[in-house]
Amino acid sequence: MFSSKPTSASTAFQPPAEKGGLYPNISLQYLRKGRFGLNAEVAFRYHKQLYNDFQLHRPVLYDANVVYATSISDRTSVDLMAGGGAQTTIFYNTFNNCTSNSGVCVVNVNNTHFAAHLGVDLRRYLWKNLFVRPEFHYYRVFDNTVFHSDNVARASASIGYSFGRDR
Repeated sequence: MFSSKPTSASTAFQPPAEKGGLYPNISLQYLRKGRFGLNAEVAFRYHKQLYNDFQLHRPVLYDANVVYATSISDRTSVDLMAGGGAQTTIFYNTFNNCTSNSGVCVVNVNNTHFAAHLGVDLRRYLWKNLFVRPEFHYYRVFDNTVFHSDNVARASASIGYSFGRDR
């Protein structure tokens, strides 16, 4: 995960940069007989992280996209995707705010912002329908008051399997 960090020397509260960490990703993609299809995915930070050295949090990015797929060779293809989704940041409450009347304990608070998404991947088939896929994703998180920048990039690699692929 990559984003810019605060460059001001101000002592006032500065939202941190959203960067680093391992983000497991789950995605589903459906391609029609032509070159167009649909894609949905979710990526989340694997380990909780301290927000400004104070509170544990975990960012989650999810989106739905239109996909344009084109073949470079018999075993290699490129997917271009564009769509929308959101970023939810889960803040974990370690102080257990329990109300004595209802017995309800609030253990986390979510902060969600709409996001636009652009992505590209290179799919290389290794054996039959098994593939590896380096990917790059750009998210424009609108009104992102939780982190320093509205612009977030994610680079990853995945291993996958295609169902119904003609070979």
